[in-house]
Amino acid sequence: MNPSYQNPDFLRLYETYTAAADSLGAKLAAMTGAAMAGDPLIVATSTDIVLYPGAGRAPEVQGYRLFNRGFKELAAVSHLGPAVASLLKMRELDPDGQAWQGEARRMMEATRAVRAANSAALWRDQIAVAAYRGREQAIADMVDYACAMTLRYLERALREPAGFTAQDMREHYLEAKGGAIGATEPMNAVMIATFFLVGLDTGHRIIGWFDRHAIDWDRGMALIVGKQGRPTAGVTWTSNSVCASIRAASRYRLPLERVLIAPHVPSPELPADPAQAAAAARAFESPLRQLWSRTRTVSDLGPLMYDGYPRFAPAAAAHPRLTPGTTEVAELPAIAGPDDWLAMNTRLRVVLEDPRQLLSGCVADYAVDQLQAHGNDPARVVVPGLDGCAYPRT
Repeated sequence: MNPSYQNPDFLRLYETYTAAADSLGAKLAAMTGAAMAGDPLIVATSTDIVLYPGAGRAPEVQGYRLFNRGFKELAAVSHLGPAVASLLKMRELDPDGQAWQGEARRMMEATRAVRAANSAALWRDQIAVAAYRGREQAIADMVDYACAMTLRYLERALREPAGFTAQDMREHYLEAKGGAIGATEPMNAVMIATFFLVGLDTGHRIIGWFDRHAIDWDRGMALIVGKQGRPTAGVTWTSNSVCASIRAASRYRLPLERVLIAPHVPSPELPADPAQAAAAARAFESPLRQLWSRTRTVSDLGPLMYDGYPRFAPAAAAHPRLTPGTTEVAELPAIAGPDDWLAMNTRLRVVLEDPRQLLSGCVADYAVDQLQAHGNDPARVVVPGLDGCAYPRT
């Protein structure tokens, strides 16, 4: 028996429809692509959004992550909580070892440097994010407080390692319910505020950028390619914060079924300079349009073949509403308002536990929805964990 044997007649029939460049399926996909050549295609990578207006018009590129001012600075502060928890996990795995203590001292050194560099002038004059205008002093105060509480907590952990436990971390550091380090505001609030600020800036720019273009959203084609955060994150409609941002920017006129997430497709690498990026993006339009239309072609066979049977209708991100008796959720819960800390703290847990989630997407959808509700004016949006919080200088 030849384990690699394939009957040539069966193989020819198989390749007549698929798995060949000149197959029936490939030709139908090409025809579908040609019919959609004038439709707008939106391609999101892990760092940029590219708009291909269609009909051969030049693409435009909007960066939204990593190369944007303030993202890494806020992410550094967002990560303080998980970093402390990681040190605790290291201690639990090797109680008698010195690794966690060495890493704690290294983290403290970096935190002290950030505290020294932080100021309202830094956020106002150097980082200078338009969406943060008017909040620079509040952000600087929050960062100073977060650094101070982290330093105090780690100093205490090194001094009294036996007391460095999960319960202790939650009570005195994350939730600020205890008085061991003098915390007055929860670190959970700091994490939510920094995540929200990232979403506020990204959403503000994406909404404004899309609003400057006359996009026929009913015929819009959206494609999210490559890795989004950790390798398992952002692979579903409900867990992809970029998907949520694009749809919100369209005022939800872009049908969810016209948003495709393709994590295994190589992400186009574009220069940081917008003009150079737009020129480089031209080379990717044809293959990305082919990918979108090829996938859509198969979907369009459903109503032809099975009219009269229930159709597939994708559900929008269904955020469950929490009750006092809720013990588990399968998706990020709905946020009732800027004081709904049960929902927002639950989201902090879910983005850590659910490998589909992007950490930075913790409250991104809520930030974009709030922008839409307030005319894309960041000054009118309440930033949870920042606005109304009194972060004392210590």
